[in-house]
Amino acid sequence: MVVEREKVIAWLEENVPSSRVQHILGVEEMSKQVAKVHAADEEKAQTAGLMHDLAKYFPADQLLAMAQEKKIVIDEICAVRPHLLHADVSAIVAEDTFHVKDEEILRAIAEHTLGNAEMSKISCIVFVADKLEPNRGDDEELNAMREATWESLYRGVYQVCDVSIKKLIQKGRPIHPRTVATRNWAMQATKV
Repeated sequence: MVVEREKVIAWLEENVPSSRVQHILGVEEMSKQVAKVHAADEEKAQTAGLMHDLAKYFPADQLLAMAQEKKIVIDEICAVRPHLLHADVSAIVAEDTFHVKDEEILRAIAEHTLGNAEMSKISCIVFVADKLEPNRGDDEELNAMREATWESLYRGVYQVCDVSIKKLIQKGRPIHPRTVATRNWAMQATKV
């Protein structure tokens, strides 16, 4: 699967703010590094990392329309918070605009925000890289999650979910059932 990286970056520079491009490049690099540590396909991880936020700045009505057109289930939470659909829609853009056909890459893109139980290694990698890439900051909590990720991919997923859920509770926001399912699955996977 060869994606012309320069074309993707040029597209991103036209469609997302420069600060988001820096985040995306951070996710791309961290995805590659985590894949190497955990003996996963580095090229797939890097490609999914590069394309994970293609639809991040699409307006809500466009996200909803594209999701409906591709028959993506729009639950109550996503209907009220359409930005949560940007992951699924980013996978659509990767397939339609950049001709990505690899299902593992497309799933990793689609699952990077809410996660999913039984995620592939590539999906887990992009999920944690999105939350932990260096541009996110350098505090004790982030560093602890990064350390956990280097030691155990599933522990990293579990800790990222835990912190995300705590922050959503503090902000009084709904918690998507997929994030809860991801947390519980990753927690079990760390015990195997």
